[in-house]
Amino acid sequence: MVMGITQFHSLFRQAASLDIDKSDLKRLDDFVNERLHDLLLLAQTKAKANGRPVIDWIDVPVTKGLQENIHAFGKMDETLSLSEILESLSRLPPMDLPHSEALEEKIPELTGGITVSLAKVFKAVDPKLKNPATAEWEKIEQIYRILL
Repeated sequence: MVMGITQFHSLFRQAASLDIDKSDLKRLDDFVNERLHDLLLLAQTKAKANGRPVIDWIDVPVTKGLQENIHAFGKMDETLSLSEILESLSRLPPMDLPHSEALEEKIPELTGGITVSLAKVFKAVDPKLKNPATAEWEKIEQIYRILL
């Protein structure tokens, strides 16, 4: 798991005043892992195109919105474990290139930014939403698949 239920609950409450259930933890883990993997695949393509033997932070396609959410996460009193995130990622297809140390240092912030953006998108889609259900999770997944 990329984070525990307490952290997940805290991030969603701080970012968008949302309540979550323990059952949402698996959805979050899958969501974050897939988005992180997608970003790293794009970063790998860029690293290869530039002839680099490792994926570096500068290769990750961080949009302005994601950058803002990474900063919002940084202002929260939360830290994420790199080893737990990498363990979760290890269950997905491996990259052809290794990660640089600089990238690995940023992965917890990137994960936090993805999580904060997810919470905010739930609220943007439905400002009255209090506790996302399966239908809302599926809708948000579809939106992210289109955009990322």
